[in-house]
Amino acid sequence: MSRRLANGLLLLVALIWGTTFVAQKLGMDAVGPLAFTGARFLIGALVILPLAWREHLRLQQAGVRLDGRDAVQWIGLGLLLFGGVVLQQIGIEGTSVSNAGFLTALYVPLVPVLASLLGHERPHGVVWLAALASVAGTFLLGGGRFDGFNAGDAWVIVSTLFWAAHVLWVGRVAATKGAPIQLALTQFIVCGVLASLLAPLLEQVTLAGLVMALPAILYGGLLSVGVAYTLQVVAQRHTRPADTAILLSSEIFFAALAGALYLGERLSAIQLAGGALIFASMVGVQLVPAHKADHGVQE
Repeated sequence: MSRRLANGLLLLVALIWGTTFVAQKLGMDAVGPLAFTGARFLIGALVILPLAWREHLRLQQAGVRLDGRDAVQWIGLGLLLFGGVVLQQIGIEGTSVSNAGFLTALYVPLVPVLASLLGHERPHGVVWLAALASVAGTFLLGGGRFDGFNAGDAWVIVSTLFWAAHVLWVGRVAATKGAPIQLALTQFIVCGVLASLLAPLLEQVTLAGLVMALPAILYGGLLSVGVAYTLQVVAQRHTRPADTAILLSSEIFFAALAGALYLGERLSAIQLAGGALIFASMVGVQLVPAHKADHGVQE
């Protein structure tokens, strides 16, 4: 696969993920966040099941064996995924699609900060600047006042802690056995089953509601969970990390555009400035360290 094609696939992934915020918002008109999450992740698991089986056979032929430690790590990642997805889904119910997209992006500068706090690595100096700029951008996104945020925004912000921890851990786990599709399948099953078990206990789940939300569930399950994740895994093997960061970060703009087109949402000038600041922080935290590393600059 050429680098140009890989970059095109990553842009498609960003488009799918960005527009999925609208599906998540619309789906909440008929079902609760747990029921929606459970249904779409189990559908996503079914989508990639054949790919996971094919990967399993390939690894068997290569003599690669998976053990109990792999299962524990993959289940742990599924629990982190569950936390991030459900908290984000709860937040989307109470905030705009545009805000949810920009606020979710806060996990990007949070990843290296979290890595530093856990003692895994010393981040580049621009990371701390990006983290501060992200906080400022979040404040502006709330309208430039502390009472501009609602409970939905708060839930989305808390979800970024789970996203950051997930991203930090999944990179290390996925590289150990070369089984990214099986890892993804396990995560999807853990997230989908846990949400499905909790939904009847904490929400009112009806067949009529599920049928009404089915288009949004299918969009989120087939495209966002199944197709987009698989395309991301394939494409990232054929392009540079810097390209990946920029292309996937366009998700937040697709989310804002979809919110405007389908839901009539609009951001004020100060909110747009906040979103732009978050985006700049997100790109900077990926590009500056990578650029200096490519040119042999020592930190």
